[in-house]
Amino acid sequence: MSQASQAGKPARIGTPRQDAALAEILGEYKHEKGALIPVLQKTQEVYGYVPREAMARISQDLKVPMSKLYGIATFYAQFHLKPRGENIIRVCQGTACHVRGGARILEAVQKELGIKPGETTPDLRFTIEPVACLGACGLSPVMMVNDDTYGRLTPEMVSEILARYARAAESA
Repeated sequence: MSQASQAGKPARIGTPRQDAALAEILGEYKHEKGALIPVLQKTQEVYGYVPREAMARISQDLKVPMSKLYGIATFYAQFHLKPRGENIIRVCQGTACHVRGGARILEAVQKELGIKPGETTPDLRFTIEPVACLGACGLSPVMMVNDDTYGRLTPEMVSEILARYARAAESA
């Protein structure tokens, strides 16, 4: 047990601001055991993912078994248990994109960032998520970076697109 926990204060999970926000969420829902999905959603908004330590605090404060929280967090695709990048890259692997070279686009993204699908770059700038369909079949092959859609891609275009996001992060 950490010294903070022994002194009656919960151990730190994230920044003081994030931890205060979690405490506020838990205070808001302390009498609503059926509100676990909103609690997990708000926790993810605070930290960018659902840290195990936050789940432990939710479990303790709301008196809900950790196994139940973990079951919910792993059942719904909206929850992420590992840190994600500032920029989420979704590469379509649907039929139209597959036929028109979607796999090559995914390979180009992997090569450019040095990570595999489902992984995040060590600097937390990028996460790659292959998806079944982005709903832009007429523009295939397609990828999205955050809310920006890029269509009719070639592998050669990937480097410049990702460089824009890297430059934006450096100038921020």
